[in-house]
Amino acid sequence: MQGLRVALAQINTTVGDLDGNARLIERAIAEGVSLGADVVTLPELAVTGYPPEDLVLYPKFVADNKAAVRRIAATVHDTVAVAGFVDEVDGRLYNAAAILANGEIAGVYHKIHLPNYGVFDERRYFARGRRCPLLTINGVRVGVNICEDIWETVGPSEVQCAAGAQVILNINASPYEVTKQQTRIGIVTGLARRNRAFAIYTNQVGGQDELVFDGGSMAASPSGEIIAAAPQFEETVIAVDLQMDEANDARLSGSPAGIDPGQLAQIGEAYELTLRQAEPRQRPRLSTPIAPTLDLTEAVYRALVTGTRDYLGKTGFKNVAVALSGGIDSSLVAAIAVDALGADNVVGVSLPSRYSSEGSITDAIDLAERLGIPLWRIPIEPAHRAFEEMLEEAFEGTEPNTAEENMQSRIRGNIMMAIANKFGWLVLTTGNKSEMATGYATLYGDMAGGFAVIKDVPKTLVYELCEHRNKRGPGSPIPQAVIDKPPSAELRPGQLDEDSLPPYPVLDRILDMYIEQRLSSDDIVMREAAEPGEHADEATVRRVTRLVDINEYKRRQSPPGVKITRLAFGRDRRLPIASRYRG
Repeated sequence: MQGLRVALAQINTTVGDLDGNARLIERAIAEGVSLGADVVTLPELAVTGYPPEDLVLYPKFVADNKAAVRRIAATVHDTVAVAGFVDEVDGRLYNAAAILANGEIAGVYHKIHLPNYGVFDERRYFARGRRCPLLTINGVRVGVNICEDIWETVGPSEVQCAAGAQVILNINASPYEVTKQQTRIGIVTGLARRNRAFAIYTNQVGGQDELVFDGGSMAASPSGEIIAAAPQFEETVIAVDLQMDEANDARLSGSPAGIDPGQLAQIGEAYELTLRQAEPRQRPRLSTPIAPTLDLTEAVYRALVTGTRDYLGKTGFKNVAVALSGGIDSSLVAAIAVDALGADNVVGVSLPSRYSSEGSITDAIDLAERLGIPLWRIPIEPAHRAFEEMLEEAFEGTEPNTAEENMQSRIRGNIMMAIANKFGWLVLTTGNKSEMATGYATLYGDMAGGFAVIKDVPKTLVYELCEHRNKRGPGSPIPQAVIDKPPSAELRPGQLDEDSLPPYPVLDRILDMYIEQRLSSDDIVMREAAEPGEHADEATVRRVTRLVDINEYKRRQSPPGVKITRLAFGRDRRLPIASRYRG
């Protein structure tokens, strides 16, 4: 019986850290060898980190990344390794997979299907590949391809399986978003089932700017069964044994059913790549994990923690400051910061005004005590009075409005940035996606900071995450009073968010339809009319969608933050600021 042991190395690379990434890859390959792997698979563009963006337009960067691949190859002798890098041939750049064996680069695959939607912009940089390598390793025929190549129903995998591939190795840099892992499982198992081949899916982990990669690497059998699964959001190397018996050989031979050979020829050309086989060696006994898929709230929480931790770590910041209002948003951000960085690296700042309720002040104190972080108390009343006096003449004869209210937020933003500037810290802003969508945030005020942890988290999900964090432990860091009280910016007496916005369950439903589903205002009005229970009238729907439209200029000036939804502002959803179209 022929067999192949494959190691899946989901590692946390950093864009541009070519030497550090190379060392990380070499350690992962060594761990795969220690597991007795015949093949070690690593993520897409592992050498450069993903996404390298315009770095690939610098010739020296590309040359340095190719030199790093050669250095890695020189260390690979007892296995075959597949790792992503940027290749350059005749002035064209390719998103490539290096096939490393016997101390050299034995072959290279160029990605064929280049995604150009959402966060992906690969056609800006890369040319399309044309050739599909077919390796023979220990008598097993193996195809190699990259990420988007398996998201096409007919792609390089079908070309390779038609040429006799029994195993497909697919390397990935697939960012996290809610429910995406279930979609990936369906794609990988469907690929295996329809091609009657083993499918290996290796993904990276870690945060990179706004993106978070959740790993979740997996292997599927020819029947479409998951036979190995790595945990999400954890660096790890797992291995799986793939057994090929005569029945499998017979079933796997020949062209996949129902695919026209002419269609396969348009995708690419299969070619044989011969590798010198390593000497047989003793293999350790193998226990292959099948990690469960995380539920939505746990996955989102881990994504936020991972994104915050890696943004700080990869940009060189050690400490953060969080303005604690006693509200639910800042409480969640503080809890995430402590889980990501440790309590010793987080400072809370209370900035009470003349309108701050005693309950909000005591809730902030309670939160800080539960999290084990210091809380600096800096009342803003002296600055508030000074601003009012400075503007008294300019504002004479006008009625007070949001300009006076937002003055408080801008004072707070100045203080937070002064603290960060003084100590070399980073300010974490606390606005959520519902606020960012509708412009319920103050430029140069609560939007001022270096990283917006929950900017892609709708308000209703903020509540769910707070409840979830208290249940998951350790402890219950977020006071129940924070969760229970009506949300308020506390910029005027008796102010509540619902004075300016619909109730958050209604608001978030409208925002989901307008932003995530891209429905028109007319369509949303009809859906809301049919909604049982509390729903929005036509005037409310049109007011909300208009708020989204006219506040694009604010969102362009917001800090980066963790992407968790399908259409995050900035990365995915890019609309003109000056636009008169109203959907």
